[in-house]
Amino acid sequence: MAERVTFESTTGPRLAGIIDRPEGEVRGWGVFSHGFTLGKDSPAAARICKQLASEGIGMLRFDNLGLGDSEGDWGDGSFTHKVADTVQAAQFMADHDMPVHLLVGHSFGGAAVIAAGADVPGVQAVATIGAPVQPRHAEHNYDAVLGRVFDDGHAQWMVGGRALTLKRHFVEDVRRAELRSKIRELGSPLLVMHSPTDSTVDISNAGEIFREARHPRSFVSLEGADHLLTAPGQAKRAARIISAWADQYLTA
Repeated sequence: MAERVTFESTTGPRLAGIIDRPEGEVRGWGVFSHGFTLGKDSPAAARICKQLASEGIGMLRFDNLGLGDSEGDWGDGSFTHKVADTVQAAQFMADHDMPVHLLVGHSFGGAAVIAAGADVPGVQAVATIGAPVQPRHAEHNYDAVLGRVFDDGHAQWMVGGRALTLKRHFVEDVRRAELRSKIRELGSPLLVMHSPTDSTVDISNAGEIFREARHPRSFVSLEGADHLLTAPGQAKRAARIISAWADQYLTA
C-alpha cells in the first residue's frame, strides 16, 4: 500500500516521496533518508521501508533535491539542506496525522538523520545503516573533480550514468558539517548498524558513532552485507532488526 506524495523543500522546489503505509495495526510512523546520490527507489530505501510497513510501521521515503522525481538541481543542495529537508519531511507527515517517531538513514542519510533527530518533535528512536561518522567522508566520491570545483566554482560529475553539477558551496558545507556533537546531543535511543565487510564506509565509522552516543545505544553487525544492501534478504533483515529494536520506543 504505497502512496505517492510531494511536499515543498526548505528551499522551494517540491520533493517527491512515497509513503509505504502500514499493514494491519499501526505501530508508528517514520521517515527514511537515502544515501548520497541514491533515492527513494534504491534497493535499501524501498526494501527497508516496505518491510517496516509490513510490520506496522509506516514510512515516508523521498528523493532529495534534483534526484529521482524531485524538482530542483542537486548541485544547489548540501548536507545542511538534506538535514533540513528530513525535518521538513517529518513535518509533512505530522501535518497529515502521521506523527513521526522513527528516523532511519542509510549511509550519508544515516548522518543526516542523526543531525536532524533533535529537531524533529516526537522522535523516539533513530537508526543508521552504514553511516559515516563525518559527512565529509562522501568526498571520496568526487575527489577527482575537486580541483575544477575550486578553480571554477563548479564541475560536472558523472554518477551512475547521469551528470550532476558539484558546486563549491556543497563541498564547503560538507566539510563544515560536524556530526560528533550531534551524536552526543541526539537525545533519542540510537541503533547503529554496519557491515564488517563494508568496503565503502569502513566499520570503524560505526565504532566511532557508537562511542560518541549516549545510552540507550545499540550496535548490530550486518555480517555478509555490502554497503548498498543489494544482496538477497539483507535489506529486509536490517528492517526486521530495526522493527524489533524500535518496538519498545514506539509503544512508549
